Amino acid sequence: MSREPGCNRWLLFAACAHLFFLLPPLRTRAFAVNVVRESAEDETELPLLQKSEKRGTISKTSRELKEIVFIIQSQSNSFHSKRAEDLKRDILKQAADLGKELPTVLLIHQMDRHEGAWTILPLMRDFSVTYGRNSSWIFFCEEDTRIQVVKLLETLGRFDESKEWFLGKALYDEESTIIHHYAFAENPTVFKFPDFAAGWALSIPLVNKLAKKLKSEPLKSDFTIDLKHEIALYIWQNGEGPHLTPVPEFCTDDVNSYKVDHCATTFSNFLPLCGEPVKKEDVFVAVKTCRKFHGDRIPVVKQTWEREAALIEYYSDYADISIPTIDLGVPNTDRGHCGKTFAILERFLNHSSPRTPWLVIVDDDTLISIFRLRKLLSCYDPNEPVFLGERYGYGLGTGGYSYITGGGGMVFSRTAVRKLLASKCRCYSMDAPDDMVLGMCFSGLGIPITHSPLFHQARPMDYPKGYLSHQIPVSFHKHWNIDPVKVYFTWLAPHTEESLNGRKVAYNREDL
Repeated sequence: MSREPGCNRWLLFAACAHLFFLLPPLRTRAFAVNVVRESAEDETELPLLQKSEKRGTISKTSRELKEIVFIIQSQSNSFHSKRAEDLKRDILKQAADLGKELPTVLLIHQMDRHEGAWTILPLMRDFSVTYGRNSSWIFFCEEDTRIQVVKLLETLGRFDESKEWFLGKALYDEESTIIHHYAFAENPTVFKFPDFAAGWALSIPLVNKLAKKLKSEPLKSDFTIDLKHEIALYIWQNGEGPHLTPVPEFCTDDVNSYKVDHCATTFSNFLPLCGEPVKKEDVFVAVKTCRKFHGDRIPVVKQTWEREAALIEYYSDYADISIPTIDLGVPNTDRGHCGKTFAILERFLNHSSPRTPWLVIVDDDTLISIFRLRKLLSCYDPNEPVFLGERYGYGLGTGGYSYITGGGGMVFSRTAVRKLLASKCRCYSMDAPDDMVLGMCFSGLGIPITHSPLFHQARPMDYPKGYLSHQIPVSFHKHWNIDPVKVYFTWLAPHTEESLNGRKVAYNREDL
């Protein structure tokens, strides 16, 4: 959760609990089964034994393929849903080229109207009921995962499907981190969790076991911060369940890399770009600050990313013409800052140019690449209600809502701001947690949260190196125990080398 300057922000469980929603039943979708010829080859010219062997191989492959259920971790935003549909078509085409029956391919955002479906665990009971008898594997992947179906079949075939398996590309923390609640503090490298971008798999016996546990012990109402780590913890069950088994064929190398010959999966998109980046003048940047930090945090912004923004204003509890800052007439609070955030939204809608389609709200200790954000926004339609950033969740096991965590930056289309303010949904107190209130409001409006892993609530060292290796990040957050200028020029500057104080510098990411 975002923590604005000078404030130790606490999460307000009781205040948020009243907005929980009931989880409706899962509506799984069955896909039609098609019969496709295995090839155009004239089988009458093959020797009888060869024909028999070939048919046996195809039959075995077809049976194995039919027993995999593919789950694409998709989103309902039009850009993301199209990419997920493209991946689904690719999987089915590869399957059709092999002949016989096609596998089931599901898009997670279509499976249930409850927004907590993206956290996956609430769906396990439905997976078990629907696929627990006639399937062997549930294979999960992201919309930008690329799958070589034959190699995936070969890879899964090495594992006894009658046993409990949790497979993936292993990530681990090199040091204990706040985003994982400092778990395994004595040796965080011992606990492995999957990189979703490479795909990950659960055997059906494990799915059935998880479903049984969830039936007897429903998920608690809690926060979802880093889903991949939290799922691994739930499966592990304090040592009673399986650890993640690393699978070298699950890869996140670029699909065109020379390294991918052995890979069953690859990754295709480190930073989306859909045509020309949006213009500088199309992005309005609002920086939340307070007088206490005018002297140390604002100079970092000016030394790093301010130059990338054409439209930027600093909002504070004190008007300082040297920056300059704008006093919105909202007193600073010790936590939450909901009143200030909604005042910024009102100002953007009523006092900025109506031709400016995008608003970005950041903290004064957010490090961001506006240059990369403009590329990313080329993929989104500002005429849609878009609310974009790093997605967290609250109480999604029993209802609840998703929200964009503020520290990594919150991006709004003007359309989203207009719909929000027209709804009259507002802060229940001036110091309520702004990002959570926004999540509740948009949830009530039926406007989905759009997640991008390129936004980060914490510092680079708080994430596994393997996870960041296939990203071109848009933001990080916090100046704690780091040199923020160094972090910016290493991770976020438009080029890997930048001129600093008249001399060239190049920083090594391994040092951070």
